[in-house]
Amino acid sequence: MTRVLVVEDDPQLVRALVINMQARHYGVDAAPDGATALRLAAARQPDVVVLDLGLPDMDGVEVIKALRGWTRVPVLVLSARRASEEKVAALDAGADDYITKPFSMDELLARLRAAVRRTEALPLAPERTVVTTDGFTVDLLAKKATRGGRDVRLTPTEWHLLEILVCSPGRLITQKQLLQEVWGPSYGSKTNYLRVYMAQLRRKLEADPAHPRYLITEPGMGYRFES
Repeated sequence: MTRVLVVEDDPQLVRALVINMQARHYGVDAAPDGATALRLAAARQPDVVVLDLGLPDMDGVEVIKALRGWTRVPVLVLSARRASEEKVAALDAGADDYITKPFSMDELLARLRAAVRRTEALPLAPERTVVTTDGFTVDLLAKKATRGGRDVRLTPTEWHLLEILVCSPGRLITQKQLLQEVWGPSYGSKTNYLRVYMAQLRRKLEADPAHPRYLITEPGMGYRFES
């Protein structure tokens, strides 16, 4: 049974989440504050955490940072905070997804299922370092991409971006994370760099660069690779 930890201080919302999740055969624990959430996470070892940011004892971002000190459990933020900087702060702290209130229960459950699937997927083992899509193939060991049986010429920067994305399929990688990883700590706000290089990658790899199938933009937040 997949176990979910719901961290939310609104009793009515907690009740709705618990009822809907239990109806779909999830095991559910609920925590009304950050301290209880961290204690339950250690004791119950959930498969996924659904987390509100506005908790009575600490900010949800601090809960994410504390969790990331010892676990890679998927964290889905469920918050009324809509500002892009709030979303980016949560994602940079280590959240895997961000859903704003009010929300569709069906969408939340779909994202929860997706997070669990990604966790269950086998990590890239040394003998499984080739990522294959219907449009192109990425060989992480040989550091090359092919499309239609032909090598795609990528610059070192393009390759670095592509490598980060394909190594975390389905996961949103924030603009700040990408910029700092590829260009360095002082480039965290140079989002125009990303736009230019992502456009180049799409021209080289996507069948329809204007409507990408694999290299997806999450406006104001970051990018994800969908296999």
